[in-house]
Formats: sequence, structure tokens, C-alpha cells
Amino acid sequence: MTGVAGAVTPQILKASNEESIKSTIDSLKEQVGFNHLPLKEHKTMNTIIHKADSRGDANHGWLHSRHTFSFANYYNPERMNFGVLRVLNDDTVQAGMGFGTHPHANMEIVSIPLEGDLEHKDSMGNVAVIKEGDVQVMSAGTGITHSEYNASKENQVKFLQIWVIPNKQNVEPRYDQVTLSDIVKQNEFYQVVSPNEGEQGVWVHQDAWFHLGSFEKGKSDSYKIKKEGNGVYIFVLEGEVEVDGEKLSRRDGMGVWDTDGFTVKATEDARVLLMEVPMSL
Repeated sequence: MTGVAGAVTPQILKASNEESIKSTIDSLKEQVGFNHLPLKEHKTMNTIIHKADSRGDANHGWLHSRHTFSFANYYNPERMNFGVLRVLNDDTVQAGMGFGTHPHANMEIVSIPLEGDLEHKDSMGNVAVIKEGDVQVMSAGTGITHSEYNASKENQVKFLQIWVIPNKQNVEPRYDQVTLSDIVKQNEFYQVVSPNEGEQGVWVHQDAWFHLGSFEKGKSDSYKIKKEGNGVYIFVLEGEVEVDGEKLSRRDGMGVWDTDGFTVKATEDARVLLMEVPMSL
């Protein structure tokens, strides 16, 4: 398959392959949370750290992608998911290049642009460009095809591609995007994804809440778990922070569960993404 502007669509577009990861939703249900399940006998917060340089690394020239969890040719049985958070890809696409048309089903896909302009086209007839300050969601449901490519012929585009396993199967596919410029707050977290239509940000078919926050050095904010049994995956976009004493740097990830909440403190100017998700289906 050939992608936009002649780019060859790499295997990275696939969620898995036969030699590595089972791709059916039933097998994902079996896997989800298997190595990060809440341990009810524990009364203190459990954590797992994923340093930035430990992620999967796929460099196709036109596309450079870092995988926090197993994806395509990157397979690590200890890094399959964090609860229902199945994919966290940190993608950089070169100017004029992109992903050719490809299918998805029964997955909630959230895209968060970090730099540049990302153009989206899908089989529902949606054509849109998202940029830093926007959040995009696509409920693949019964099935959808789409393409994503860099809308600029001069500048690269960077974005996070995040997959969340839904709590409803075979829903009607949908697409939405919002601009967050009016709700951005300094030195505190603000909501960008929720389970509830009509709330701030976009919504997904899952009891999941995402928050972003930009912090000046020395500033902090506390986060309270919204649903009992959920965990939070903390991803440092820029800078350095401490999470209840644990130091995290740019692109480090930390999962926390078996807790009611935690505090994030910026030890340098920082930007952080919080992804609260169920730890099991």
C-alpha cells in the first residue's frame, strides 16, 4: 500500500502481527490489565515506570514512532497495555508524508497534536486538520477506514496516537474534534477526554478521563481518581516532574493504581498528560 505523497505505508499501521500480538478484541480482553491489575490486598499506591528510552523505536524515514506499548514489530510481553490503554504512540511525520487509508474497528482512537498540522480523511466523509491545542477522537466501532498525513509541505508534524479499548462493541462509527484554547489553564490540569457527551473535551465509549497540564517550575497540582478501580498513566510531554517523590523526565511514563490520587510537581517547566482508565474490562 502506498500512503500520501508516495510514502510506503509501513507495518506500523497494524495493531499486531501473527508472530507477536493477537489482534482480536477477545484476545485483547484476555490480555488487558494482565500485568497491571489492581491488587486488592494492597492499600498503598502501586506504580510502574516506563523510561523514554525503553520504548519501542520504529524509524521509517518519513515516519519516526516511539511505542510505549507493544505495537506492530515492537513486541514486549511486559508492555502490552496499561488497563484498557492499549496504544500510546509518539509519532513524527515528515513534511508532505502520511499514513495511507487503513481500517480500524472496535477501538476508541484519540489523537493529540503536539506540533504542526495533521490532516484527517475517513470513510464517513470527514475531512479536517488538527493542530496543537486540538484533540480528536474517532470511535471505530463496526468499522471505519481513514488516512492521516502531514498537511504541510515544509514542516514536520508531531502527535500522540492513543488507543483505548471500548466498553461497548460494534457501536456506530463517529468522528469529533475540539479546540481547547478557551479552556487551557496554567499550573493546573484541565479535562480533554471524558466518558460523557457534552462535557469538556471529547468523549469516548469508556470510563476514561484525560487531562493536560502545563506547569511552571515549582508549581504542582493534585489529581483525584474519578472512578474506583481506575488507574492513571502519567506521560511527561516536556520538562521534568515529580509524582509523589518519583522523578520523571521528558517522554517518561508512569502508571499508578490502587490509589485515590496523587500529586504532580514540576521540577522544571513541564507539560503533562494524565490518562485515567479502567484497569480491567
